[in-house]
Amino acid sequence: MLKLSLKIAIGVILSTAMIISGVNYFNLQRSVAEVKENDSRNKGIEVFAHYQYFVNPNVLVFDLRNVAPTSSPIDVTRTLLQFAERQKDRSFKNVELSFKGEHRFLMEGDYFRKLGQEYSGQNPAYTLRMLPQNLYKPNGSRAFGEWTGGFIGVLTRQMEDFSSWHRAWYIDDLVASVQGGTAHAE
Repeated sequence: MLKLSLKIAIGVILSTAMIISGVNYFNLQRSVAEVKENDSRNKGIEVFAHYQYFVNPNVLVFDLRNVAPTSSPIDVTRTLLQFAERQKDRSFKNVELSFKGEHRFLMEGDYFRKLGQEYSGQNPAYTLRMLPQNLYKPNGSRAFGEWTGGFIGVLTRQMEDFSSWHRAWYIDDLVASVQGGTAHAE
């Protein structure tokens, strides 16, 4: 009787795990695969998209797993934006931007949805320079400020923030792994 109960419990656990994996794949990861397939510039960028803890559909995790040395921060951002476009009809409370499973930045779900809805029509330079000021640290504090002043000064600072965002998200860790150390510090 105990063996039968154990077999049933294992069967239920495995079935549940398969359902959860399937839901994450069909709702999220499949879109990542399509983004990669449909734009050759996204080659070399590996992303694993899933719900938070695989079961919380209110939080999307965009987990950057690897970036080829030939890929630029703009390539990574384009991949994120193209994925947002494929998710534009979905609502999330938050979107976590992770690197190799480590939560690095947070974006409000409404902003992520806006990025997806505007992807085809918005000026890409505007999107790139505005994106960092819409990011938060994992603790909820702003990751970057909003700049004011003359256009050239503001544009310069926004693009510096764009570069800083990518360095903190994944570049520093990739460089450290090539050099044999660890770079990321919170």
